[in-house]
Amino acid sequence: MIKSPYQKYQQAQAQTASKPKLLIMLYDGAIRFVKAGIEGIEEKDYQKANNNLCKAQAIVHELISSLNFDFPIAHELIVIYEYMLHSLIEANIKKNVTLAEEVLVHLADLRETWVEASRMPEAASGV
Repeated sequence: MIKSPYQKYQQAQAQTASKPKLLIMLYDGAIRFVKAGIEGIEEKDYQKANNNLCKAQAIVHELISSLNFDFPIAHELIVIYEYMLHSLIEANIKKNVTLAEEVLVHLADLRETWVEASRMPEAASGV
């Protein structure tokens, strides 16, 4: 149940966003949760670390489920996503900041790639 006006705004944004915008929003969420997970590890607040790294894992699962294997790039992306998923699990189990930071770099790079792709004329027209 949505309680706050901000949550209503977020829901409206997600429901009306284009596919590229939704992907970017997923990356933004994953990045935010990995950063919070890293903070949790550094603060030795392991519940915070676990909760946030699990949320990041859920987003990576969503990214995997959104892949369209009719396109060759999907076969490359699933390898990257599975690696990130494995790294997030390891970072969470071992409370390893280095693994989480590596995932953060990959997420940021992929996010930037999707931002650039969304600016292409084909993406703007919804193709």
